[in-house]
Amino acid sequence: MHPAALLKAHGLRAGKKRGQNYLVQPATAAAIAASAGAGPTDTVVEIGAGLGALTLPLAASAARVKAVEVDRGIFAALEEVLAQAGVANVEPMLADALELDWAALAAEAAGPLVVAGNLPYAISSPLLFKLLDNRRHWRRATLMLQKELARRLLSGPGGKDWGRMSVLVQTWCAVSQGMEVGPNQFFPRPDVTSQVVHLEPLATPAALLESPQAQEAYARVVKAAFSQRRKTLANSLAGGLRRERAGVTQALQGLGIDPTRRAETLTIAEFAAVARALEPA
Repeated sequence: MHPAALLKAHGLRAGKKRGQNYLVQPATAAAIAASAGAGPTDTVVEIGAGLGALTLPLAASAARVKAVEVDRGIFAALEEVLAQAGVANVEPMLADALELDWAALAAEAAGPLVVAGNLPYAISSPLLFKLLDNRRHWRRATLMLQKELARRLLSGPGGKDWGRMSVLVQTWCAVSQGMEVGPNQFFPRPDVTSQVVHLEPLATPAALLESPQAQEAYARVVKAAFSQRRKTLANSLAGGLRRERAGVTQALQGLGIDPTRRAETLTIAEFAAVARALEPA
């Protein structure tokens, strides 16, 4: 059933606040689900299951799907969709994806999870950080994001798209580009194009960070570096880390890094070196 008809049947409206835009093309949903790479022994955690467009094709290939939806009205409609489809391997979960216990989900699945979902813009960034924090509990994430955010995840040093999110995601994950999904593929029609991206945790991080303390220091330095993008690296680090500029400048020069560079020009390896120099674990 078309999302418009489903919503009307349940007396619901798509909420702009939560970025509720539902896929209307079954072929597109099937292609995205297939690209998630879930097999017959995998448990999939689907973020923002909505009205089940991705849920059903995911269930056709996976052992089990945990279909997470936060909106109570939409959740009731999802339960009806699943009941009518007669799928037995989907567990609908009325929950906030930002509050999920990833360790418990992976323990229940007896192995790393597969993650999939059409992420509302409002939770895309915090959810990506949550996934990074819990990367040992999943092996692949296939996420549909606004193209602007996807472009940042896929970018490299030297451009305006290279930022805190780009650096941290690429430090811990391999990122690859999936299919582009135009506004006409959704109801209601959004104002932006969406892009699927795939994340896979790296066996060896892109930066040498040997301890949890070193990882935390690295994250602090990256955040500080991009806290004031228009300022020089020395100024943004000094301000973000609350350090004396002279000491920061000296540390950067000792690494052979020009203190007047901007954060967007640094590579992951350079950020790691800066973190070791400024916040040794």
